Amino acid sequence: MPLHMVKLVVGCDTIEDLVAWHAGRDVPWVMHTRQTPKRAAELLDGGSLYRVFKGMILCRQKILAVDTVGDGVTARCEVTVDPQIVRVAPTPRRAFQGWRYLDGKDVPPDLEGGEDGGIPPELARQLREAGAW
Repeated sequence: MPLHMVKLVVGCDTIEDLVAWHAGRDVPWVMHTRQTPKRAAELLDGGSLYRVFKGMILCRQKILAVDTVGDGVTARCEVTVDPQIVRVAPTPRRAFQGWRYLDGKDVPPDLEGGEDGGIPPELARQLREAGAW
């Protein structure tokens, strides 16, 4: 079972904001962070980066590479992800700093083929919280 990573999105409120922010840039999708994961090999074995928007996991991107850049105190980690965004069932997630590992058993299911019925993510979140969906 692959290991995944979860990280808060800062500065974007929606998946569309994230896509628009990256549009027009001729560079790979890279998530920067301070700490290089010690379990990077497990992340590269089919793992994804799950993104949290305003307290909800809404999407994921397949992890393609995990690289350490720099040396010593200036060392940073770059996680390269697939530009294809896969929407997942909106799942609540409390705020945290940095990133966290996410075991395969804890990942939200993908929303394939419009499984969400085209419902806006905020409404889907409210329905889930109310136990109606």
